[in-house]
Amino acid sequence: MSRYWSPVVAGLSPYVPGEQPKLANLIKLNTNENPFGPSPKVLAALRAACDDTLRLYPDPASDRLRQAIARHYDVALPQIFVGNGSDEVLAIVFQALLNHDAPLRFPDITYSFYPVYCGLYGVRYEAIPLTEDFRIDAGDYLPAAGRTAGPILFPNPNAPTGRALPLADIERIVAGNPDAVVVVDEAYVDFGAESAVSLVKRYDNVLVVQTLSKSRSLAGLRLGYAIGSPVLIEGLERVKNSFNSYPVDRLAEAGATAAIEDVEYFEFTRRAVIRTRDGLTGSLRGLGFDVIPSAANFVMARHPAHDAAALAAALRERGIIVRHFSHPRIVQYLRISIGTEQECDALVHALRTILV
Repeated sequence: MSRYWSPVVAGLSPYVPGEQPKLANLIKLNTNENPFGPSPKVLAALRAACDDTLRLYPDPASDRLRQAIARHYDVALPQIFVGNGSDEVLAIVFQALLNHDAPLRFPDITYSFYPVYCGLYGVRYEAIPLTEDFRIDAGDYLPAAGRTAGPILFPNPNAPTGRALPLADIERIVAGNPDAVVVVDEAYVDFGAESAVSLVKRYDNVLVVQTLSKSRSLAGLRLGYAIGSPVLIEGLERVKNSFNSYPVDRLAEAGATAAIEDVEYFEFTRRAVIRTRDGLTGSLRGLGFDVIPSAANFVMARHPAHDAAALAAALRERGIIVRHFSHPRIVQYLRISIGTEQECDALVHALRTILV
């Protein structure tokens, strides 16, 4: 530990991202990247933006991009906030909206960045256990009698389990906590869940966070956004403008705008991922795996007769990388990103030889 570190830094347990190996010829199914490239219109927009205007600062409000998002979701411009990936947006959300006297509530098995942000920003939290079959129970997030309700945060679909919460249950949580902010992290929503954006028009305490990394194949661009009531968005803007008034660069705004506007390509690729996911789920079950129902671009699977860590190691020896977590409740599960049909077929073939 460096003597120059602050006490906060010394006590942090940083988030560990999925491995990005440098080796060639690997089948990489560990970080939930989209197997399809970005829309050709995105690439054209990026090329067009590579001109002399890069000497100028970008639009601090990212109005062109925010207008495209507003049109896509039929919401007003003051209801849109953008940032460098949904992780940055969430970091600002933690500072602006989630640090209150009552603890923040989120699932015990969920995106592991949440407790990291709590440590970084001094946010007290309570981890609410998922059900035995890894579902979020909306009733667990309703305030108990005489208890001050704290803010709520959960992904939908949840990560890393992939299970989706029906919109009616999300509305039950939002309506049942009128004095608390409810943040729905929709990084994977386009692969089979129902977005909570419609609730923004009727409730001022719900904030929806999305990303272009997954369903729009732009993990390398780093662009995320939030949709909520103007008062929630103003809170985010106050934090953003206190440390970085130009967060989204000119190239990112051009590419992200094109991605939002190219609905046809978006629909084609997300439906292809869903088909491949459903096919892989059937194949894994045919090999004896228990597979958690997924509405995301990954599946969580366990084999009752084989150790998950040993399976992950055996797959790596065959040039296939999947994600294994150490959390006790899911230590015997593998999270497998949905790749191309050929990559998923190779995974199934490798597992078939390993399981013999």
